Amino acid sequence: MNPTRRPRADGRRNRERLLAEADVTFRKRGVGAPLDGVARRAGVAIGTLYGHFPDRRALLGALLRDRNEALFDAGEKLTGQPPEAALRRWVDLVVEHAATYQGLATMLAEGADDEASELHTSCARMTAIGEQLVANAAGAGVLRPEVTGADLWALMNAGAWTREHVSADQADRLVGYVIDGMLEARPGS
Repeated sequence: MNPTRRPRADGRRNRERLLAEADVTFRKRGVGAPLDGVARRAGVAIGTLYGHFPDRRALLGALLRDRNEALFDAGEKLTGQPPEAALRRWVDLVVEHAATYQGLATMLAEGADDEASELHTSCARMTAIGEQLVANAAGAGVLRPEVTGADLWALMNAGAWTREHVSADQADRLVGYVIDGMLEARPGS
């Protein structure tokens, strides 16, 4: 596809069908589901899928684009909120987001370190928001000083991965316990 030329109407329809089928397939079978099945259900050949999305990460990046933007908007609004509540809310939002599809947490963890990945920019934005929230919480004295943004990133990915294997309630409780441990001990607690 020529990036300077607007895609034809049938190309846009194919792309939208591929994204819709990928969403359904990934929700049912996880991000490792065979892409030929996605193409078949969208009514196109596998070559058409690869013409729009050169690899699985490109397809996933396109599929998550709108959800990522909503997540980033919510995260940026949290930077002006009370630090502990904002930190907890950000973790909940990212864990829920990364648990959308089985296997997504792993791909996000890998995408954070792979600058060539279509997921890298999104991971970098999630990390930057998390680092700002960690700095706000540390500055307010509600977070242990040794806690880093990398710790928060690891927790969010672990929480999403855990949601794939146990109930959401149990995963959320475990994430809550870890956040409690990250918080600065207060007198009487």
